[in-house]
Amino acid sequence: MFETLKERLEGVFKRLGNRGKLTEDDISQALRDVRRALLEGDVNYKIAKSFVAGVREKLLEKRVIDSVTPGQQVMAVVYEELTALMGGRGERLQVSPKPPSRYLFVGLQGSGKTTSCVKVAKNIARGHKPLVVACDLRRPAAVKQLEVLAGQERIGFFGPGEKDADALSVARSSIDYAAERLHDVVIYDTAGRLQVDEELMGELESLKTLLKPTEILLVLDAMTGQEALNVASAFHERLGVTGLVLTKMDGDARGGAALSALAVTGVPVKFAGVGERPGDLEEFDASRMAQRILGMGDVQGLAEKVREASEQGDMERMAKTLQKKKMTMEDLLQQIRQVKKMGPLEKVLEMLPGAGQMKQLKNAQVDPKRLARTEAVILSMTPAERRNPQIIKGSRRRRIANGSGTSVQMVNQVLKQFQQMNMLMKRMGKMKKGKGVSMPGGFPPFPM
Repeated sequence: MFETLKERLEGVFKRLGNRGKLTEDDISQALRDVRRALLEGDVNYKIAKSFVAGVREKLLEKRVIDSVTPGQQVMAVVYEELTALMGGRGERLQVSPKPPSRYLFVGLQGSGKTTSCVKVAKNIARGHKPLVVACDLRRPAAVKQLEVLAGQERIGFFGPGEKDADALSVARSSIDYAAERLHDVVIYDTAGRLQVDEELMGELESLKTLLKPTEILLVLDAMTGQEALNVASAFHERLGVTGLVLTKMDGDARGGAALSALAVTGVPVKFAGVGERPGDLEEFDASRMAQRILGMGDVQGLAEKVREASEQGDMERMAKTLQKKKMTMEDLLQQIRQVKKMGPLEKVLEMLPGAGQMKQLKNAQVDPKRLARTEAVILSMTPAERRNPQIIKGSRRRRIANGSGTSVQMVNQVLKQFQQMNMLMKRMGKMKKGKGVSMPGGFPPFPM
């Protein structure tokens, strides 16, 4: 996400790295480059101008610190201003003191409202009993789409009955339905248009009056461009939007316009959609997003992914494996399954500090099929072979290749990688305490 903005800013900091001390000329040139980077990243020009002015003022006020390079000084100030631009610390969804909490999702057609409804419901399902309600009766198959997505994630669903002729009647019927089944969170998927019109706004205003929602969440497509600002202003003016949900953050190289919507409306971003899967939704945190844009990584987010992907028993088992400095194929199989739960590896690599500046990671082509083939190879082994891979010789390798639908060459590669990982673990075990490097949550390095 934000690849254009990220690459341009990295270039600015790199050029400043060779300077011994910041001069006013250096600051002016750097800020011209930062402003150009923001504009190319689709940030609104007025916001870009204000942003650069704030950075300039802080840089001229800063005292020179000998131990900090000019590039680091500029990065620190840009980080502070970028975090402020995106709203500082993330704000969670408000919860009604008297259940149920009602969330009204609004936005243009194609922005991702329906999938976002289910993603948010899944996100809060750990501590609540959510219900999604289909109030989009205009788009063909919208009701069926919401029903299917909710069913896949085991989320409660309510759709229009025979007597429900419009969105208002569906919303009225859902109130009693939710109360009878003790749903403490109700999420309403509403109709959209290709553009804002009076009919759409009138229907949404009627729903707002009827439901008195706890929050009104505007879903914005990050690929919309500068039109996202006009959309955000129009919805906020008529409905009083309380939060933004940014979608398709993984597919757009720019996305700055969606972030500009915060500065235009003053409404905080609550969630960011970073993929198509129901779990590809992040609670928005401006400081962590700023770190990722500046190539500083997101170690906290990476640690959270590891925790979510790992069961308590798996973590204890991995800890024992690290203590004995030797792993088995069963341990490797467990690692593969945990890595797959974390989502696409390209997104995981983005969270590593400095990954954008490391050529090996920046140009790495991570093939998810390779993980699947490795898993198939291990599953084709007998329990004895997984515990003691040294017994796997020629005939066994052919049997494993046939059983996994791969080749003997693939089996050889898996065994070789397994040996390399064991050797690396032994070397890590010999390092003095405090000098070794490991992944958050205890993962040893995994070959891609």
